[in-house]
This record gives sequence, structure tokens and C-alpha cells, in this order.
Amino acid sequence: MAQITLVEAINLALAREMERDESVVVLGEDVGVDGGVFRATLGLAGRFGPGRVLDTPLAEALIAGMAIGMAAEGLKPVAEIQFAGFAYSTIDQILNHAGRMRHRTRGRLSCPMVVRTPCGAGIHAPEHHSESPESMFAHIPGIRVVYPSSPRRAYGLLLAAIRDPDPVVFLEPTRLYRLFKEEVADNGEAAPLDACFTLREGADVTLVTWGPMVPETLAAADELAEQGVSAEVVDVATLKPLDLDTILGSVARTGRCVVVTEAARTCSYASEIAAGLAEEALLNLLAPVQRVTGYDVVVPYSRLEHRYMPGKARIIAAVKKALAFA
Repeated sequence: MAQITLVEAINLALAREMERDESVVVLGEDVGVDGGVFRATLGLAGRFGPGRVLDTPLAEALIAGMAIGMAAEGLKPVAEIQFAGFAYSTIDQILNHAGRMRHRTRGRLSCPMVVRTPCGAGIHAPEHHSESPESMFAHIPGIRVVYPSSPRRAYGLLLAAIRDPDPVVFLEPTRLYRLFKEEVADNGEAAPLDACFTLREGADVTLVTWGPMVPETLAAADELAEQGVSAEVVDVATLKPLDLDTILGSVARTGRCVVVTEAARTCSYASEIAAGLAEEALLNLLAPVQRVTGYDVVVPYSRLEHRYMPGKARIIAAVKKALAFA
């Protein structure tokens, strides 16, 4: 079993599914000859040809619109947007067409497309390359939003996303693309969508996170363990639809919850989870839900971006605040 990075797992999943299903096509800026800006599609054009790996113009709305048309005609397009900061012009197509296709046609048509895009800070890039817009996409009815946190998870979730009959926005944590390697079996087995994953069991507090903040959250849990605090870590993985039951079950055991996200604080997805806990788990909570987030500012340039991103110290401080309640 090979040890590979997250971006290599993305490539492996794309190749596996393109080999298995001839209706799967890849499109986007520089995905063909260059293999993508992060090389996520490296080698696919040579293997599957220009008819299935399409270099497009620098026009994100066009890419999304093409993918919707392909999906409506029986293909399974996987569209790449080079950076999430460039994906805002795709929201018109995703909201008004992709998310409504099944409803608008009364089930006659579905829209089996995936929109992949790298996002998140930590790679010393400009602000348009560093944003975390998951809550914007999660607000759109009719689509799934998936945000993997490891090579193995990325491989299985991307296979599941491509096979799903409805549109999926697949966010890829840029900072984790090559941060670490993991054993990934190229066996074509999809991971379950719409499910949270409990990465670590604990008794004192539940740490809920996803995507790029998973490593920092696990590191915080390790340090808390040294201090005698047992933290359970839940990786949301699929933000829309949310598997709230897993989080509720964890909070029922621990009584406390800290939600960690890199995105700006106001209207972040952490707020959605906190609201769900307030509605469904109030009698199980021993302390208010704590949110550890980015700030309500544009992601700063590289000299200051480490001050923007939540880190281990802020997560531990939030846990201690929750534990301070009797």
C-alpha cells in the first residue's frame, strides 16, 4: 500500500474513476497539459486523452456552466476551479441551475457533477488564494459540500462525490496537499458521504472540526491529554448535509463542545453547528459551545497569516474556558 500525499490521493481517485467510468470527464484551467496548478490532474491528459481532460479558458462561470450542461446530458464532469477565491462567479450557475436541476425537472434530470477547488490559508499566497468559503456553498439548497482532511479521506470521498447523482462542491485544503503522507489503498472503495468521522475518543470535551484544521485540532487533543483532559475529535468531512447525530452523540458523552474552523467568524459553519447543538443538545451541555475561528478580516498576506489562522494555543484556551464551567 503506497504512502501518498493528499494531492496525490486526489489524482489517484480521479484516475481510478475515469478508468472505471467512461462518462467521467475532467475540465478546468490548465488541468490538461500542465496537470493543474497543484498537479492534481498530472498525467490524466496523456492517459485519457484531450476528449476527457479539457483545458478551458480562464472563465470560472463558463467552467461551471459547461459542467452543468455535460451533467444534464449524461456525463459526470469534474470541474476544477484553480482557487476558491475564484469560485464566487460559479455560485450563479451552482445556485440557479446545478442545485435546482432535479427539482426543476421534477426528477427527470439530475446533475452528477463535482466542482473541486483548493482553499484555505497557510501557503503564503494572496488573499484570493487563501479564503475558506464553505459556508457560502453550504447555504445553497440541492448540493453537497465535502471537505476532506487526509489523503485516505480525500481518496474515498472524491470517489463518492463523483458517483453521487447530484452536484457536489469538493473543497481541498491547500495547506494539507503535501503536509503529510498516508497509506492509501487504490481499491476503488468510496467513503460514506453525509457522515462525520470520530478520529479520537474522549470523555471531557468534544472538538469538532474539518478540512485544514484537523491536524491542529488533533495536536491540541494530544497536548490536552498530557494535561489530563480527554478530548474527543470529530471530523465533519461532509458539511452539507450535516451528520448532526454523530456530534450530538459525542456531546451527550462529554457535555462540552468546541468547534474549530479556519473561516471568518460571522456566519461561519461553526455557527451552524453551535445552533444545532443549542436546539438539540441543550440539556446535555455543561458549558456554552465555544467557537475557534478566523477573524472577520480579509486573510492577511504571508507575514501575518499565521496570526489569522486558529492554532493549537487558541483551541486549548477555548477548551479550558469550556471546562471552567461547573
